[in-house]
Amino acid sequence: MEFEIGYTDKEITPWGGMVFMRQMLDKMGFRKVVNAQADLPVPGSNRGYPATTIVEAFMVSIWCGANRFLHTEVTRHDNALRKIFNWNRTPGQDTYKRFFGKFTQATNQRVSDYFYSWIFDNVKFDNFTLDCASSVMTRYGTQQGSKKGYNPAKRGRPSHHPLIAFIADVKLVANMWLRSGDTSSSTNFLSFLEDTLAKLKNKTIGLIRLDSGFCSNEIFDYLQQKSIDYIVAARFYQPVQHIISHQQAWMVVENGIEISEVNYKAANWKQSRRMVIVRQRIKDRPNAIGKTLTLFDDENIYKQYRYTAYFTTLKLSAIEVWRVYRNRADAENRIKELKYDFGFSSFNLNDFYATEAALTFAMLSYNLMSLFRMFILQSKTQHTLSTLRYKTFAIGAYFEKIGDQFTLKLALNMKRREWCKGLWNQSNSVNLPFQFSNA
Repeated sequence: MEFEIGYTDKEITPWGGMVFMRQMLDKMGFRKVVNAQADLPVPGSNRGYPATTIVEAFMVSIWCGANRFLHTEVTRHDNALRKIFNWNRTPGQDTYKRFFGKFTQATNQRVSDYFYSWIFDNVKFDNFTLDCASSVMTRYGTQQGSKKGYNPAKRGRPSHHPLIAFIADVKLVANMWLRSGDTSSSTNFLSFLEDTLAKLKNKTIGLIRLDSGFCSNEIFDYLQQKSIDYIVAARFYQPVQHIISHQQAWMVVENGIEISEVNYKAANWKQSRRMVIVRQRIKDRPNAIGKTLTLFDDENIYKQYRYTAYFTTLKLSAIEVWRVYRNRADAENRIKELKYDFGFSSFNLNDFYATEAALTFAMLSYNLMSLFRMFILQSKTQHTLSTLRYKTFAIGAYFEKIGDQFTLKLALNMKRREWCKGLWNQSNSVNLPFQFSNA
């Protein structure tokens, strides 16, 4: 079929499905929440953008696929999308950079406290499982805090080394700190944890799960003082390997997996702690995670297994402790989604606290999308943003005016129209637990 190209004056957006997000934000009173945060920078002239527009447009850009500042120009020129969110004008990348460039360390602290607390004050769940993790974000410029440190993917490259806390039960980010690249996983962790608990306020943390980078007596003592149960992966220091090598009582869990436990006390510990040990036979489980016991190169039996070990205060059986910890792997999936779908590793500026501010709002965009998945879609499958972007939001649309009434026309075939009506009715009728309060 031969054809020619033509043009239309209609303002068409490829993101008509964003109307569902607009509906949810309105029901949450999101703009009132943003307006009430006095620490947000204000425009320096009458022609400047209000903070509500900047914050909202930045998040919408992320939801539409932007994962660096340059990409936000795509939504800037989308007039139909601007009308969906009722912005007078849509900011561009320079506006976002100037906005975040006005943030200081103190501003970041107050703003992050405000938005994280707003989320968790309104989520009517309690007794959470908290997963904390560090990540590495490679940098290719001279950004503040970009330093050489642990970077397994790009050895020798400067990086940032942020800390993130996730609420596993509802798949929300509870806190995020940006750190310089030369820090270790546990650097300033107790201060970070104190800050996280302050943001969660009256919520109960029933369990915290940490990887081996956070395995330290100081952290154990702190958690026990706070009466917070924990499962922490063990570091395979020589004494730990010796203890494991002397274990004789192994219980078979399933083919190729055996489990044991012991009370272990390091030289600098005041008390012993329960350690659950898992070994997986490499022959039966070639993809098993874990470490070999490197102290015993001459002992063939130790080369047959990969080992993992966990310190815990839980009273569950050893098998259940292992199974509960394995669910922590979802935190790594959340980090991947943050990096690939929400620009966590690529929204960066020269100023350290400007970068942290941008990432704080990227975290807010993630949390709001999680709430959309939870309350609006109510899907048993937790689709990533990249899936939702093309499953729910990528709908061609334009506005049509008939008399004084504007109608958003969505380009959908008949089969999908029923789905769209159902989603629209759900977004209109759902009783969100969120409300705005001046208190």
